[in-house]
Amino acid sequence: MNSAAAMTQRVWDAGRPVDLRATLGPLRRGTHDPAHRLDAAGGFWMAADTPAGPGTVRLTAARTVVTGTAWGDGADWLLDRLPALVGAQDDWTGLDLAAVPPLGEVLRARPGLRLTSTGLVMAALVPAVLEQKVTGEEARRSWRLLLLRFGTPAPGPLAELRVPPSPRALLDLPTWEWHRLGVDLKRQRAIRAAASVASRVEECAAMAPDDAVARLRLIPGVGEWTAAETAQRAIGHPDAVSVGDYHLPNLVVHVFTGRARGTDADMLDLLAPWVGQRQRVMRLVELTGRRAPRFGPRFNYTDIRAI
Repeated sequence: MNSAAAMTQRVWDAGRPVDLRATLGPLRRGTHDPAHRLDAAGGFWMAADTPAGPGTVRLTAARTVVTGTAWGDGADWLLDRLPALVGAQDDWTGLDLAAVPPLGEVLRARPGLRLTSTGLVMAALVPAVLEQKVTGEEARRSWRLLLLRFGTPAPGPLAELRVPPSPRALLDLPTWEWHRLGVDLKRQRAIRAAASVASRVEECAAMAPDDAVARLRLIPGVGEWTAAETAQRAIGHPDAVSVGDYHLPNLVVHVFTGRARGTDADMLDLLAPWVGQRQRVMRLVELTGRRAPRFGPRFNYTDIRAI
């Protein structure tokens, strides 16, 4: 921590309500994510390895006005991203939810909801890879340990924040260290493949959304689900659907039809009327607070660190 680092502040009026928790919530990988925090006053903290260097930003919102306070070499870069972080580029005006009243209710209750766009592609890609084919608990633990052991202290006053490891640091991690983090060889290789072309990965932030997804899928080990999860957060892709998710098809089918179970094909059929805006609809589905009924025992995973 460098609490003496110079502080920079910027204020931006969105001209509309801003819901920081709903908009930025997808960036947090669990309550104890070392790179993201919600404080008791409603402020959202993010530590990042920006193109200008490590930086920390704290965002607060009062009705339509967002205040960003930042520290570190990346402070100005993060504050320049402030409008995009709270969804300034995300236009929901054409979203017709008359056919699904529960989603319309969510949107009316959260008029400040937008899709965030961090502009930091590797920062979204690495935790998405860690979430491949494992439970959320496993993935969150691996992300937390990765940052605590190999990240760097974030600039600014929040001691527990960590800046995620740079691509070079990820490439330097030996196999046995990944194993200690609970990350199998398949996910290790995908992260290394991405880190080895990190500059090309980061170029996705300036590309058309579908082109960005196509480039991400060229990385060995990055499939449709991982590319969508990355594009949702890094570039605010309004139509990216996480096909291949264990829970989402059941949730979408349950919210739309009341049935307990569904497939990816069922989910895509139900979302078809909103092609172009399907990720916006998905965010509303997630925010309904509903859960598809569960059947059978809870899945017991094998902790590969013990192998």
